[in-house]
Amino acid sequence: MKSIPRLLAVSAAVLTLAACQTTDRVHSDLATANQVVAQASTDPHVARHGTLELQRAQQTLRQAEAAWVRNRDEEEARHLAYLAQQRARTALAMGEQARAEEMLQQAGAERERIRLEARTREAELATRRAQAAQSTAQTAQASAQTARQQAEQSREQAEQARQRAEQESQRAAQESQRAAALERELQELQSQNTQRGMVVTLGDVLFATGRAELSPGAQRSVDKLAEVLSRFPERRVMIEGFTDSVGSEASNLALSQRRANAFRMALLARGVAGDRMEVRAHGEAYPVADNSTPAGRQRNRRVEVLFSDGQGRFIER
Repeated sequence: MKSIPRLLAVSAAVLTLAACQTTDRVHSDLATANQVVAQASTDPHVARHGTLELQRAQQTLRQAEAAWVRNRDEEEARHLAYLAQQRARTALAMGEQARAEEMLQQAGAERERIRLEARTREAELATRRAQAAQSTAQTAQASAQTARQQAEQSREQAEQARQRAEQESQRAAQESQRAAALERELQELQSQNTQRGMVVTLGDVLFATGRAELSPGAQRSVDKLAEVLSRFPERRVMIEGFTDSVGSEASNLALSQRRANAFRMALLARGVAGDRMEVRAHGEAYPVADNSTPAGRQRNRRVEVLFSDGQGRFIER
């Protein structure tokens, strides 16, 4: 009978943690959407050439905030926040394209001005002496050629800037979609979206006390992670082992290394390439709970699997 209150307390803690994670994700998405919409709102080219798309982004952002504040609808709020970001980025791309077109027009006007100056100068010198007029004409032609080359370079630079902006917008959209898909895939394993990236925490139930061999119950977690990694080949993982503070620091460090290695070998056996995995042992460092209680020590005995960003990079502790 004593175990029932303990189970109720653990269940309440899990529900509270899940609610906090949901709130953090929604706040993060809304903050990002606000930032991108604000950036588009202050761009003068967007104000002249992307007004409609900016208004749509602002309206969608208001709907996202209302979905969360009034209805506490996480999925709708995050979906609308994502749409607001994309519409704001589209407005920014339209402003960038308009800026490029203005540069082309300015380059054309400058070229015509230089041509007119050259012709005027040539006509004035022609009335004085033929040789001076010929020399001046050659100089004018050289200036005109330089102006044409500069105008062509300006057009190329403007086009390159437009293409880079479009590619960056597409890349950001694709990376955002892939990140959201990864987060959905890892929900079953109760992952967390931290400052370092997506982290899956696997508790002490994976191992017998003081042992580094994976228990039979750990196979489902290993299978799920291997399945996710097969669908996201651009991601790498860092497998980090931790222990509680019982025993010496050296023995705990060695135990955490063996446990992390055991998990890596399990993923390797399921087809995950070795160069996609790194292993770190931390022993009793970085506790997540108080080691003075059995429950705290159990939380500290864990393996954490950190997912890289879309370019395979990790954020160090």
